[in-house]
Amino acid sequence: MSPKLFALAFLTLSAGTLPALADDVFLTEQKSTEYLAKDRLIGVNVHNGDGKVIGDIEDLIVDGDNKIIGAIVGVGGLLGVGEKKVAVSLPSLNIEAAEKGIVISLPTATKEALTAAPAYKRANPPKGWLQRAAEKGEEIRDKSGPAYEKAKETAKEAYESAKEKAGPALEKAKQEAQDALAKAKEAAQPAQTPPEAPKN
Repeated sequence: MSPKLFALAFLTLSAGTLPALADDVFLTEQKSTEYLAKDRLIGVNVHNGDGKVIGDIEDLIVDGDNKIIGAIVGVGGLLGVGEKKVAVSLPSLNIEAAEKGIVISLPTATKEALTAAPAYKRANPPKGWLQRAAEKGEEIRDKSGPAYEKAKETAKEAYESAKEKAGPALEKAKQEAQDALAKAKEAAQPAQTPPEAPKN
C-alpha cells in the first residue's frame, strides 16, 4: 500500500475517535450585555470625583489567570507629550453604563495624588520604531546574505567569462581602429610637389 493510501485509510478509520470541539469554544455573536474593550473602554476618558477628566484608559493589565486586574491610565501632558502612565487596580475604578457609552471614574484621584503616583514600569518596555526598523533590517540582511554573496560570485564569473570570450575580438577591433586612424592621417597630409627646375 502506498503511503498516501495508508494515510487516507488511517484518517478514515480514526475519524470517529477524533475529539470534537466543545460547543462553547466559539462565541458567535455579541450579547446586549457585552461590549468590546476596543470599542467602549480603550481610549475612554477617566474622570475624578468632581467629574473632571484626568486622563484616559490606554491599556488593560491581565494576570497569569487571564483576568483583568487593572488599567493603564495616561495622565497629565498635552496631546500625549509629557504624559505619565499610571496603573490603577480595577476595583478602584467606577465603570457605569450611560446613554452615550461607558463612564469611568476614579473618585479618589486628586491632582496631588496623580502627581505623586509612580509611573507604571513594564517588564518588557515597548520597542521604538527605530529599534524595530533596525531589527527588521538585520533580519532581512541575515536572510539575504547567502543569496547576495552567491549572486555576486555568479556575476563575477559571468564577467570574467565574457571578458575572456571578447578578448580576441577586442584586440582585433583595436588593431583595425589603429590602422584606420593611420590611413586617415596619411590621407590628410598635403601632397608634396617636386621643386621646379631652374630656368636658363
